[in-house]
Amino acid sequence: MTEAEIAHQIEVFKRGADELLIEKELIAKLKKGKPLRIKEGFDPTRADLHLGHTVQFNKLRQLQELGHHIIFLIGDFTGMIGDPSGRNITRPPLTPEEVLVNAKTYTDQVFLILDPEKTEVAFNSKWLSALGAEGMIRLASHYTVARMLERDDFAKRFHGNQPVAVHEFLYPLLQGYDSVALKADVELGGTDQKFNLLVGREIQKAFGIEPQCILTLPLLEGLDGANKMSKSLDNYIGITDAPQDMFGKIMSISDTLMWRYYDLISFRSIEEIKQFKKETEGGRNPRELKVLLAQEIVARFHSKQAAEDAAKEFDARFRHGALPDDIPDMTLHNGGADMPVVQIAKQANLVPSTSEALRLIQQKGLKVDGDVVSDKSLAIAAGKTVVIQAGKRRFARVTIR
Repeated sequence: MTEAEIAHQIEVFKRGADELLIEKELIAKLKKGKPLRIKEGFDPTRADLHLGHTVQFNKLRQLQELGHHIIFLIGDFTGMIGDPSGRNITRPPLTPEEVLVNAKTYTDQVFLILDPEKTEVAFNSKWLSALGAEGMIRLASHYTVARMLERDDFAKRFHGNQPVAVHEFLYPLLQGYDSVALKADVELGGTDQKFNLLVGREIQKAFGIEPQCILTLPLLEGLDGANKMSKSLDNYIGITDAPQDMFGKIMSISDTLMWRYYDLISFRSIEEIKQFKKETEGGRNPRELKVLLAQEIVARFHSKQAAEDAAKEFDARFRHGALPDDIPDMTLHNGGADMPVVQIAKQANLVPSTSEALRLIQQKGLKVDGDVVSDKSLAIAAGKTVVIQAGKRRFARVTIR
């Protein structure tokens, strides 16, 4: 591999990443000219995924396209323990049945991104179940309690007199042993996984294996542009969202956040994204590039035709009016019941009162998804997301719960 090829690979590794440890070691591995064994483990702790979860899948795809061997590790054993990373309480363990159900969802979703023909799927119960009591004790002998308490979340709970269960200390050791069993050259993880990934290096050394390099990836911000994407914060774009909803949510993000999404979840090349940025600096409307991003994501999780249809529908709704680049996104809770549009307009702060909303309806000044509201009793079904427009310049994207 030439120096130029290595430099390109390092650029791809670091694209959108938070930290690469240790770059010199990675270069040395690349110079050997062999595909690297790149591992990432996912504990199937939930069945539903959103775009924030796919950041790491996308990075694996980029590295797969460089010719490296990708290992998608299902933590069916560690999932029953529960990763304590970032937790201020002990995570409830999952049952074997819950793990298997969620694992099926993960494998279904990941192959929307990774090439199944070029991806090794592994389950860590294969070697962790075989460790037995003696093997677990020998593994635990390679790390000290003092080192474990250097971990921020453990330290905070310990000093705050909150319980830290002994089995939680085992989690990073078992994750590290996964890297031994799989002979990982590189391991990926979120920024909250850094401690566990570093433990993996130490465990590999203890077993006489060349330590893995580490690549940590940031958490993707949600629709609000401030907090990480999360269902609990209602700022997420679900992988299983309908094409029109997925398209509309992506179009609602700010122009600044759009580049973050391009870096972390688009499959477009670094060079192409750089060119897009130059074009916007030269006067190209960022909205055009947001449309391209929305189409790419919808096509990935649905189909190219669904993406084209969603784009046409979105354009048809708003081509007669000026749609702001950054529409406020909010969720209104109505106990699972349909919600009158006049109440939605008021609670979304588009009008000062329901009587003002009724006046706007009489004047044909209230719209839902671009259509003029003529029925004063119109209600929006629970679970639906709509764009409400009051007058010419007041908009809100509202989800009814």
